[in-house]
Amino acid sequence: MEKVDFKKVDKAFYSGKVGRFDLLDVPKMSFLSIKGAGDPNTSPDYTRAIAALYGLSYGLKFHCKKTLEKDHVVPPMEGLWWADDMRDFVVRNKSAWKWQMMIRQPGWVNNAMFAEVLEVVIGKTSKKKAAATDAETLRAVKLGQISEGLSVQTLHVGAYDDEGPVLAEMHEQFIPDNSLEMAGRHHEVYLGDPRKVPPEKLKTLLRQPVIKV
Repeated sequence: MEKVDFKKVDKAFYSGKVGRFDLLDVPKMSFLSIKGAGDPNTSPDYTRAIAALYGLSYGLKFHCKKTLEKDHVVPPMEGLWWADDMRDFVVRNKSAWKWQMMIRQPGWVNNAMFAEVLEVVIGKTSKKKAAATDAETLRAVKLGQISEGLSVQTLHVGAYDDEGPVLAEMHEQFIPDNSLEMAGRHHEVYLGDPRKVPPEKLKTLLRQPVIKV
């Protein structure tokens, strides 16, 4: 059985180089996603949201493998980040942040499959004494598509809190110098697991949708 790995078949959207800004045309993709707000380092809602996304993503993976004989590698976590005042994001005022965390899904995952797997995962979660998430959070996860189109992307290696200078260069130099204008939410793709990788070695793709002006 072939196993689809988005990091290989769509390599451009999961790779980059430090110090280089790439201009990409990002196609419409399917995601499981959940929205929230607050500091991701301290918010219990954020922790439950991440657990819900992974639980449902692996549930769908095993469901598709069993019923469709199609398999895929669960892709990296991704996130859209914003604030009412975007300066709060650049200066890392995390209490003012809003987020939409996401995990990409293969095109063969549909709403009927998602609804079926959702109930199974909720049932399993309700039986655990110390579950990492809950039914309310699981039901807040949605299956949908996101289309970003023209986007600027670069690779950041290091702690998340050290992204500021890279974002400043992207927003204030590369984008205007290339007759572009920001047109969507700041997007991050997490290529490293912060539970296993030291902060200075974390790899994160930073992506910003743009339009030509």
